[in-house]
Amino acid sequence: MPKPRTLRLAEIAGRLGGEVLGNGDTEVQGLASLAMAGPGDLSFLSRGRFRAQLASTRAAAVIVGAPDRDATRLPRIVCDDPYAYYARVAELFNPCLAPEPGLHPSACVEPGAQVMPSASIGPRCHVAQGAFIGERVSLGAGCAIGAHVRIGDDSRLYALVSIYPECVIGRRAVIHSGAVIGADGFGMAREGERWRKIPQLGKVVIGDDVEIGANTTIDRGALEDTVIEDGVKLDNQIQVGHNVHIGAHTAIAGCVGIAGSARIGRRCTIGGAASILGHLELADDVHIGAASVVTRSIREPGEYAGLYPIQDKARWARNAVLLRSLEKLARRVRALELELGRRSPEE
Repeated sequence: MPKPRTLRLAEIAGRLGGEVLGNGDTEVQGLASLAMAGPGDLSFLSRGRFRAQLASTRAAAVIVGAPDRDATRLPRIVCDDPYAYYARVAELFNPCLAPEPGLHPSACVEPGAQVMPSASIGPRCHVAQGAFIGERVSLGAGCAIGAHVRIGDDSRLYALVSIYPECVIGRRAVIHSGAVIGADGFGMAREGERWRKIPQLGKVVIGDDVEIGANTTIDRGALEDTVIEDGVKLDNQIQVGHNVHIGAHTAIAGCVGIAGSARIGRRCTIGGAASILGHLELADDVHIGAASVVTRSIREPGEYAGLYPIQDKARWARNAVLLRSLEKLARRVRALELELGRRSPEE
């Protein structure tokens, strides 16, 4: 086991900013929650509901926001956003180690493909003709890179990622195992009693600093390209349909389904298991709650949710009957309003 890395509080603040209160020579070897921290750990307080744990934590030091600068006597770093600061400290303790450059003997690089010397191509990878693999790119075991794909510098693909032909991956991408980029979108035309497949002629274009979770699928466009802009973060097991456009710095949680030709703005967030219907548009800074179903375009920024509270089965069945009667009830109310409107006030 490698020896744990040790950093002084003042050293961390020197690299990342923030104000040190208390003993800046306090040494920490890792990060932990307030409840689970022990001596040698650095913890953080990002939400007020955990403030009570600050008094009992065994952490050596903590990260706090300005409102909590005097909430503890422990050595501490005061910063604007403790949660974001914690993420940056985690990077200090867990730097991403680049694989050794080179081509594994079992990998196959077809003639006409270009692989930069600093790239690392793992076991049983396949890089098709015309593909371009940039500087310091890492391909994990079993990755399949289609013809004329371009992968930007410093991108990392974990094992068994598949990139279909013609797709473009920007710089510093992180794509986790099992992701499939550029498979055919679900384009079918009804022809009598049968379905005729519509060739998918677009591709997928992914910007810089994008992260794509395990087993997430992004379909290629039917005519236009499917576009994922810079800084987008996609969780595991997300389905992105053909011709979808996702704006910069949007974050989408697991199991979300986005139907074809939907357009999602910048800096949006979409909660887990939400569904976005096709051909809809979400404005910038729209935030969709978990398990919501978006059935119309949203033109204004804000928080939106469409949830039906879970109930026991018998109650749900009764309410379902009432829901089916709403249209009939609305017609009766309208008829009564018309009838009352024909009467004079004296009647």
